Formats: sequence, C-alpha cells, structure tokens
Amino acid sequence: MRRLVAVAALLCFNLAWGVDQPSAPPVTAVRGRVLEVKDVDSYTYLRLKTKDGEIWAAVNKTPVKKGAEVTIENPMFMSNFESKALKRTFQQIVLGNLGGAGGQAGGMPAGHGMGKPAAEVGDVNVAKASGPDARTVAEVVGQSAALKDKTVVVRGKVVKYTDLGMGKNWIHLRDGSGTAVDGTNDILVTTTDQAKIGDVVLVKGVVHTDQDFGSGYAYKVLIGEATLQK
Repeated sequence: MRRLVAVAALLCFNLAWGVDQPSAPPVTAVRGRVLEVKDVDSYTYLRLKTKDGEIWAAVNKTPVKKGAEVTIENPMFMSNFESKALKRTFQQIVLGNLGGAGGQAGGMPAGHGMGKPAAEVGDVNVAKASGPDARTVAEVVGQSAALKDKTVVVRGKVVKYTDLGMGKNWIHLRDGSGTAVDGTNDILVTTTDQAKIGDVVLVKGVVHTDQDFGSGYAYKVLIGEATLQK
C-alpha cells in the first residue's frame, strides 16, 4: 500500500486563524474505487484504489458497496494507525468525510476527527506563568531558535483541541500575546493529557522546531511531550 503524499504543506493544523504558515495548499479530497469494506461498531473502513495507488480510509459507519466510486472529503492522513476493533495497525490511512456516490456524507470516525475551532472563545488575556522556564506564547514562537529542545512553561487558553486517538492530542494555545499577522499569537501543543476548548491550562513541555509530520502538516515551532495542569 503506497502512501498518498499531500500536494504541499498545510497551514499548521488549520492555523489559517492564527499561526504557522503553510508552504502550499493541502489535499482537499481523495477519490477512489472501493476494493474492500470492513464495518465495525461506529465506523467503516474502506480499501481504495486511487490514481496514486491503494490506501485504506476510515469514515463514519455508512453502507458502502464494493466497486463504488467514493470521495473522502477533508482528509487527514495518519501513519501507523491502530484499529483496536480490527486488531490491526494500518501503515497509512486517511480519515475524513464520505461524500459522492457510495454513501451519505458523514463526520470523521468518533474519537479520530480533526478538531474544530470554538465558535467563540472570547477575548484571550491570560496571566503569564511564573518561574525560570515561564514564557508567553509570543516568546516561544519568536524565540524558538534559542528555545529549541528546552523546557518551557506556558499558561494559556485552549482555542482548538483535537483527539487524534492512541493517546495523542493536539491543542492550540493562546494567551493574548503576539499577533495573528505574524503568527505569534498561537502555539501548537502535543500531549497525552486531555482538555476542552475554553480551558485555561498550564503547559510544560519541550520546544521543537521545523517539525514535518508528512501529508502536508509542517510546523515551524511547537511544544511537545507536554503535560497540562488546569
């Protein structure tokens, strides 16, 4: 099964609304013919033949017939994706909404969807954390070269939260510092801890720069291996 490669780098996890700039447009849909269908509790796995080769996809549980031509909209590509229901790990899989012939449009599989921005998170004005490792969001972004591989502590409001499954959660944090114009007002945090949009959390993690997760997701700076305190 060959990996579908995104046409280019995506705006750091949908940060068209605040940070990390993309180097090119992301893939917006994957089209293919259904070679195999596997239904589990809450969603449907499809093995697709596309112009770039074969790939598995997962969508909300929907009746789909073998041989149908389908479109996976809003695709998100993941590597080494574990399906506990099928008791297997997919080397490469695409998660998204099923549109076109072959099924009703639907959301991404429960627990594996792209996070959505809050409709309204309100004004963000969070006091800076204390201690020698304390930084604002703008300081982490602006001083990323000097802070690379160092531990920082940042207090901010969760403005976007995505549960990628397998204990991997992506959080976008803002504290009122920086601006959207230069992308210094928002930072991506990766963690195994959970949160919800609107939470004010204290994040402690390691600064990483020039991170490329493939499939068009590239980040100039993020805070990884983070722990959260509310």
